[in-house]
Amino acid sequence: MQIDLRGRTALVTGSTQGIGLAIARSLAAAGARVGVNGRSSDSVERGIVEIREGLPDAVLVPVVADVATDAGFEAAVSALPDVDVLVNNLGIFESRPALEITDDEWRRFFEVNVLAAVRLTRHHLPGMAGRGWGRILYIASDSAVVVPAEMIHYGMSKTALLAVSRGFAKEAAGTGVTVNSVIAGPTHTGGVEDFVYQLVDRDLPWDEAQREFMRQHRPQSLIQRLIEPEEIANLVTYLSSPLSSATTGGALRVDGGYVDAILP
Repeated sequence: MQIDLRGRTALVTGSTQGIGLAIARSLAAAGARVGVNGRSSDSVERGIVEIREGLPDAVLVPVVADVATDAGFEAAVSALPDVDVLVNNLGIFESRPALEITDDEWRRFFEVNVLAAVRLTRHHLPGMAGRGWGRILYIASDSAVVVPAEMIHYGMSKTALLAVSRGFAKEAAGTGVTVNSVIAGPTHTGGVEDFVYQLVDRDLPWDEAQREFMRQHRPQSLIQRLIEPEEIANLVTYLSSPLSSATTGGALRVDGGYVDAILP
């Protein structure tokens, strides 16, 4: 398969590190002009430098904006008024006992993880439809299906993305625009190694440590290791390409078999 996104413009929210950075890098490698988004100019510049270390000719647009706010949304739209590919990756998470989650925390998780994506979709979908081509993606999580008891506000927000994705796919019916969500499983991102070593023997080499962590704490995983961000980016890049033209309204899993179900 040859994925060619030359001539396409993409925006990846929350793309200065982790999964978002891997997605931005992968789309740039496929030839897309990519908006790298973060809340500070320093973080955005670091993300751009990191991508260009391996892709010196990448066409990257700095999008310094907190897209979870009205002002940030306006800044993002000003930086990239029209995009062909919108990847709603921005998300926050934290552990909190269910009965201690405050109203403000519920609102914050909905604002950041859901409404920011809805706002950008509402802006960009009409333009994509008018041009007869577009790709909109939402980065969800296994927590959308297997809601963690220790962070149900996070699970709620990711479940909501599945509904948002399916609903906007119906709105885009027949336009040439596809809308999908990606259910990501336990992933090797920043801070995860420290978390793993809090739970397993610190003297173990990383490959052994993560497998022991998965065996003890994530036994549902069929690959029995953490997923690398690049593995999630591979699916996102395919779904962003012309090759995925018949895939829409879906919740596609790149979870290492973590969710114990045939369908989400």
